[in-house]
Amino acid sequence: MVTDTSITSRRKFFDLARPSRQHLLGYILIAPAVLMVAAIIVWPLFVAIDLSFQQVKIPRLGAAGKPFSFANYQWLLNSQEFWLACWVTLKLVVVVTIGSVLVGLGSALLVNNKFRGRTIARLGMALPWAVPEIIAVVIFAWMFNSSFGLFGWLALQLGLSDQMVPWVSDASAAFLAVAITMVWKGFPFVSIMCLAGLQSIPADYYAAARVDGASAFQRFRWITLPLLTPVLGVTVVLTLLWVFRDFSIIKVLTGGGPLRSTQTLSIMTYDQAFQYHNFGRAAAVGVLTLVICVLASLLMLGRRSRSIY
Repeated sequence: MVTDTSITSRRKFFDLARPSRQHLLGYILIAPAVLMVAAIIVWPLFVAIDLSFQQVKIPRLGAAGKPFSFANYQWLLNSQEFWLACWVTLKLVVVVTIGSVLVGLGSALLVNNKFRGRTIARLGMALPWAVPEIIAVVIFAWMFNSSFGLFGWLALQLGLSDQMVPWVSDASAAFLAVAITMVWKGFPFVSIMCLAGLQSIPADYYAAARVDGASAFQRFRWITLPLLTPVLGVTVVLTLLWVFRDFSIIKVLTGGGPLRSTQTLSIMTYDQAFQYHNFGRAAAVGVLTLVICVLASLLMLGRRSRSIY
């Protein structure tokens, strides 16, 4: 026989509105999201790490695992291709990040001012971010065409070159073409983030600086830049990670060539997996790329935190 006391105790146990039970309600509500993240991100990550310690050509579901070894990592550390891919990735990260931040910050400062047509200018600033990446790369591939491309024609008209530039067949030109395309695709994100940060700066600061006789550069140096530093720090980290992982722009535009001058770690991962059918080495490249991204993010976020405090 169920007594009233036992029923009351059960009701108290399942009463999630009580202050002592509210943390259980939070766990219940967040559980589906945690399970989804574990199924989509965490489990494939563990599979990739496990695969990187095996010499597997083509993985098969349900197949017996290969013996664990460090052969894939030893091959990577002794491979000139891997170190060249690291160098290309580093150069691309530095060039594209700096270019995106400079163009994005400049455009954000421009559209933050009040002028006629500012709304249209803001829409135009965000347009490259809204264009699908594949479509943007196809358009730029046409403009970088060495026979009738727009950029080659502009170089001839401006006197920068006496012939059409071989954007895809020349190593330096191919790297520059990839960098220009990635900056065009990535600077709107920086602009939107910086514009949001600029909108949060009180206008009274600028008014007081004008009364004190501060010039435009001084207002930018002592008001805008310090107050925008937290937003810029997060934006730089996100842009850096995007450049690290980006694949479609390089694959469609140059395919990693010529002579691997644009082969980044993401392109090398794809080539090892789907061109050479060596999924163990591809997983090892992916794991090392993840480690590099995590260390770079922690380093930059740590420096930003020290600069703030």
